[in-house]
Amino acid sequence: MMKLLLVSAAVSLAAAPTQAKTGSAALKWMDGPPGLPSGAKFAVVSGDPGKEGMFRIRLKMPAGYAVPAHHHPADERVSVLSGRINYGMSDKLDRANAKALTAGRHVIMKADMNHWVFTKAPATLEVSAKGPFQITYVDPKDDPRGAQ
Repeated sequence: MMKLLLVSAAVSLAAAPTQAKTGSAALKWMDGPPGLPSGAKFAVVSGDPGKEGMFRIRLKMPAGYAVPAHHHPADERVSVLSGRINYGMSDKLDRANAKALTAGRHVIMKADMNHWVFTKAPATLEVSAKGPFQITYVDPKDDPRGAQ
């Protein structure tokens, strides 16, 4: 029994530094990421979104933020950490038929499936996918990289 308690304590202590490193205050928040409309902030939690392999980022979306219909070449897991996002799977952002996702919930956006999101109030998400990160807008006019 004592051995089990010591192992449990060691596991808890080993996990603590990782949790501290990925705590919201310890992350380096930046504008972007490239390819998303301006106004969002993001921080890399693990991996490198620009390289081959798994990555995880956090994304802070302000009130009234929207990402028009787009897709990615890999599945994307979107988890809501705080707030609420509205989303849908279609070729055009459709606020009237949006589904809601609240804190503690997640959705998988399948590879090459057109989807979109928007907020009414601020929300923080965690997104994990296989890199390199790529985003392709259904309507090229929606791509903020074309406006630069």
